[in-house]
Amino acid sequence: MEEGTSREPSDCDGTEADDRRAAAFERDAIQWDKRQDCEVRQILDRIADKWSLLVISLLARRTLRFSELRREIDGISQRMLTLTLRHLERDGLISRTVYPVVPPRVDYELTDLGCTLLEITDCLVQWTETHQAEIAAARARYEAAEAAAAN
Repeated sequence: MEEGTSREPSDCDGTEADDRRAAAFERDAIQWDKRQDCEVRQILDRIADKWSLLVISLLARRTLRFSELRREIDGISQRMLTLTLRHLERDGLISRTVYPVVPPRVDYELTDLGCTLLEITDCLVQWTETHQAEIAAARARYEAAEAAAAN
């Protein structure tokens, strides 16, 4: 453990957040990503990936073609979008429909399982919007402290 690091799980003693953390810890004292045959970490890595979240959010509005998704997602490469769509399809979160026309047409849409993520992703977006000023201030304080320590 690094010098100056608290051994306590948090410094929020007596808060509602501390109570929630304690309750969660009591439910499962074994780390979920260390249990045999536990895929929670792998699934979280998939759905929390920035490209996956963007695809899920865009498909929440309507069915989209590959080219529409690529246009909507700034900075994603064709290869990364292809991999992201394959993984989401493999996990049952989106469906892919190929139409036998020339040129080929492929549509992507959220499955019922994928739709269950929308409430959670909406909460994440709302939390981010609510706290973005606080996070920006924390970043500024951190960067100022780092700059001061470097001098």
